[in-house]
Amino acid sequence: MTPTHVLKKMVCGVASGIYLWSTPALSQTHISPPARTSADPPIAEAISTSPEYKPGTVRHIVLFKYSDTVNSALRDRIKKRFLFLKESTRADGNRYITSIETGSQSSGEGLSGGFEQAFIVTFKSAGDRNYYVGSPFETDPRYFDKQHAAFKDFVGQYLAKDSPVLIFDYAVTR
Repeated sequence: MTPTHVLKKMVCGVASGIYLWSTPALSQTHISPPARTSADPPIAEAISTSPEYKPGTVRHIVLFKYSDTVNSALRDRIKKRFLFLKESTRADGNRYITSIETGSQSSGEGLSGGFEQAFIVTFKSAGDRNYYVGSPFETDPRYFDKQHAAFKDFVGQYLAKDSPVLIFDYAVTR
């Protein structure tokens, strides 16, 4: 791997762009990154939530088990608020969620484990998914979706105490 490729991997996703450099032997234009300050996040944080981090379709499946006190009107409110997350944007104003689908449990197999509502959130990269999820991928509020964090705080009170949510993520392979 050339030095240029190494640096691309290291700083991909830094808010001010992708920086290239090379050795004189490679005879390429030299573009250097701006000096980093103490206010800049560690490079690993910027990379893990960058839209360019691990490109490819990622699905994030969320299953909810509601508490016994949640009625259909409240379920509809929860569903609408979850679906509204599709409008979330990054700090640059760009939307990063490709789609959100939802549906209620309808299988007659008896294997639902008590889960009642499913959501499938689709992203264009693992970085977009990481930005959406926040913790444990990211704890700096500059690098995660504050609307999703607020939704998690909101919905928790309405979920069952035992195994209230199941999350399953995968990178789509064809």
